[in-house]
This record gives sequence, structure tokens and C-alpha cells, in this order.
Amino acid sequence: MSTDTAPHDENHLKVLRLLESDPSLSQRELAEALGVSLGKTNYCVRALLDKGLIKMQNFRNSQNKLGYAYLLTPAGIAAKAELTASFLKIKLREYEALRREIEELRRETRTEDSTK
Repeated sequence: MSTDTAPHDENHLKVLRLLESDPSLSQRELAEALGVSLGKTNYCVRALLDKGLIKMQNFRNSQNKLGYAYLLTPAGIAAKAELTASFLKIKLREYEALRREIEELRRETRTEDSTK
């Protein structure tokens, strides 16, 4: 995964995860959960629809005529698994780098304390 598409892919993963747990979320609710604008959320949802990773389904017998469920397609489930594995690798590398940095700072602090 290139670093240029990482934020884009991360947003897609977040949307896929949210919709998998609650397919009835509106785009407004998704935007709020993601902490992004409604326009950005709409753009992301449309991209996922265009890629065939999610599909929209009307609620039957819904009082709200705009009521939709966003369902992950088999391709969406596979993409979510692939993105999750990819981000896990990235986060583990970040964690290890941070752990090394913390350990170095601890060593520096001990060295400075012992010279006082």
C-alpha cells in the first residue's frame, strides 16, 4: 500500500467497519462517527459503492422513504479483511518504532539523573 493512498484506504476501512457493525447508519451518522464532513463521507460511500464493496438496500416498510441499509458485498468483506491486515502491519511497525524511542528516552533520562 502506498503512503499516498493510506489516508484514503484508512477512511474506507473505517466506513466498512462501521457499516458492518450497523448497516442502517445514515451518511450523517457516519460523518459524525468518522469526525469528517458529510461531503467527504458521501464521496467515500460513493467510491465504495462504485467499487462494488457495499450496496444500498431500501428498508422495506420503512416510514422514512430515504431509509437505506449499506451492506458489505463479498468483495467488501474481502477488502475489509485485506485493509485490516495491512493497517495492522503499519500500526505494529509504528508501535515498535515508538517503543524503541520511549526506551531511548528512558535511557537518556537515567543517564541525566545519574550525572546530577
